[in-house]
Amino acid sequence: MTPVLSVSRSILGQPWRWRGLEGERRDAGFAPDDLVTQLLLARGVDRDALEQHRTPTIRGFMPDPSIFRDMDVAAERLAKAVLATEAVTIFGDYDVDGATSAALLIRLLRELGLDPQAYIPDRLMEGYGPSGEALVKIARGGARLIVTVDCGAQAFDALDMAAAEGVDVVVVDHHKCAAALPKALALVNPNRLDEEEGAAHGHLAAVGVAFLLGAALIRTLRARRWFADRPEPRLIDLLDLVALGTVADVAQLKGLNRAFVAQGLKVMAQGRNIGLTALARAAGLVKAVTCTDLGFALGPRINAGGRVGKADLGVRLLTTTSESEAEQIAAELDRLNAERRAIEAAVTEAAEAIAQHQGNRAVAVVAGEGWHPGVIGIVAGRLKEKLGRPAIVIALDEQGVGKGSGRSISGVDLGAAVLAAKDMGLLVAGGGHAMAAGLTIAADCIDAFADFLDARLAEGVARARDDRALLLDAVLSCGGVAPALVEALEAGGPYGAGWPSPRVAAGPVRVIKCDVVGNGHVRAVVAGEDGKSIKTIAFRPADSELGQALLGAGPHRRLWLAGRAKIDLWNGGSQAELHIDDAAWAD
Repeated sequence: MTPVLSVSRSILGQPWRWRGLEGERRDAGFAPDDLVTQLLLARGVDRDALEQHRTPTIRGFMPDPSIFRDMDVAAERLAKAVLATEAVTIFGDYDVDGATSAALLIRLLRELGLDPQAYIPDRLMEGYGPSGEALVKIARGGARLIVTVDCGAQAFDALDMAAAEGVDVVVVDHHKCAAALPKALALVNPNRLDEEEGAAHGHLAAVGVAFLLGAALIRTLRARRWFADRPEPRLIDLLDLVALGTVADVAQLKGLNRAFVAQGLKVMAQGRNIGLTALARAAGLVKAVTCTDLGFALGPRINAGGRVGKADLGVRLLTTTSESEAEQIAAELDRLNAERRAIEAAVTEAAEAIAQHQGNRAVAVVAGEGWHPGVIGIVAGRLKEKLGRPAIVIALDEQGVGKGSGRSISGVDLGAAVLAAKDMGLLVAGGGHAMAAGLTIAADCIDAFADFLDARLAEGVARARDDRALLLDAVLSCGGVAPALVEALEAGGPYGAGWPSPRVAAGPVRVIKCDVVGNGHVRAVVAGEDGKSIKTIAFRPADSELGQALLGAGPHRRLWLAGRAKIDLWNGGSQAELHIDDAAWAD
């Protein structure tokens, strides 16, 4: 029998609610297909689209690339470069989305007979996006076409200089655009303000837009009978790159993005990209790569090159055809990732100390001298999670110029706010998307910038925080936490941003055994009223109210536990366990 659950305030001070329609009873006591249907409906899928979403495919979600403004112009220019064997340079951002976008176009153009070059700017020396000096240098080096990926939407001065040099520039981006657009031959971006049909795909990462450009290019060459005497590239084989860039950039996993990731993981399992295979080994991944691995194992290692090492290491890894080079670069990225983690820990500690003295600001804006600009984005994410509100972390150099990175909470468009601050003259440069933003700011403008964000976002942040609740997909007895349940829940994936991993409530339970393990994790064995017991673990809560409640509960008090059912890999995958997010007293 499924237990009845009602929690208005948990140990962490939040209500528990059903995901989706309020008041609708859900439990895990039915067939797996029914459970998947329940998961899909709760995530906003219409009933007539259930089958399309149950097994997301590229064919089922792929739009006609021509719906995007400038897509046909961009495809025609790339086709011209292929037909004339022109010199092409791909200019990418230094993060995972930029690296995968650049690698996708480089690998595709190689198959079409070109030898494209990659240019990835150094984060510390050149900063984000294309500079005029870099584009002029590339043009004078012989390139007749430059394609910027994951950057360029705000590069007005740089693209003016490129135009004066006579080189064609195609911009492939997904960041927020202003009403005015920089001078480019084509600017393909679903987040252009004048986008119409394509605006429905504004959640795409840049690598997804690059994939659509690749499809448009192949179609254009096909129409010109370019493949009459040569094989047509299998664009589908590059979906592993699309999956990695999409997840690592925290793009919402809905619609086409879900199909990209679901199918991309299948391609990755085939080991087609020797660089990705080498990186998985360096990360200690021994089983098929999962969506979680993309975000927490592979993505950070690719990022480490741009953050604290050589900016082009990621692209080199993802485009190499040499196994020995792949192993060498993967080992270097693994080493740099360890270095990045140490730097990040120091900056996080300093940033949290500053944020504690900022009172009730809607957006935490912290700045420090000597902070490594390569880790401020990660630190902003940590701060956002701890405070439950948007956070911007700024690294100041000796000249009083700050490089900032921000992360937002659901329902608060930080990218638009940063763009507005730039238009107000508070920033030297800035832009981004709803959940993340980057900026350059003078030190003496930081207070005014923080005040501006407070005035603009306070209401939205308050509303988003008031609406905060722990959302549940199912309630079950203790014995229901089983491998069959985990398998059924995973069938509704892949999960990530915008398509949250299922959370279940189990109980009531009594704590039989509990202790602290590792870096402040709380591990417990709990028993339910059905006579079954399961293992549970809560990560890093030892000093929090949740950790203290678990440690002090004992066998005489009953608890509801909420979290994610996972397979216990340490036990050979034969049992399930619960990863605890919150708890509530049942007595």
